[in-house]
Amino acid sequence: LSIRRQRQMCIRDRHITVPTIRIKEAVTMSLTIRPAVRTDAEQILTFITELAEYERARHEVVATLADIEHSLFDEGSTVHTLMCERDGRAIGFAVYFYSYSTWLGRNGIYLEDLYVTPEQRGDGAGRQLLQHIAREALANNCGRLEWSVLDWNEPAIGFYQKLGLSLIHISEPTRRYA
Repeated sequence: LSIRRQRQMCIRDRHITVPTIRIKEAVTMSLTIRPAVRTDAEQILTFITELAEYERARHEVVATLADIEHSLFDEGSTVHTLMCERDGRAIGFAVYFYSYSTWLGRNGIYLEDLYVTPEQRGDGAGRQLLQHIAREALANNCGRLEWSVLDWNEPAIGFYQKLGLSLIHISEPTRRYA
């Protein structure tokens, strides 16, 4: 197993807010966020591989198409997956699951992956994926929404900071944001 430095970001308790989306209407109208279905598994695996390549960890991806189909779509799966499409073409995805905080006595959501293809970034797709999950967290009375970001991934860190998130906890090698 490799150890990579990560910054953990978190929207906690009463601080869960739905980020405001300010993007061009034409872009918004052609963007769709929907729950993934089994037929999306191949595209999801492709996105996972692209993300791993960007994170310099392609060699760590051992998941197969069958693994993705089973873990995300079989009965009893505890993982949630969203697809983001522009004009009917998949441009990104998010994978998350419910967690629990004993200190808060409430469920939370952990965002495992949020990915938008490089050529589609900057038009609000990532923000809308995160907004969708934040709304779900609010609707389900979650105490927090958390995720991690590699320390060197300055574009992602900048993206989250533009949404108004700030560092709430530092412990090496993890940094937590809210």
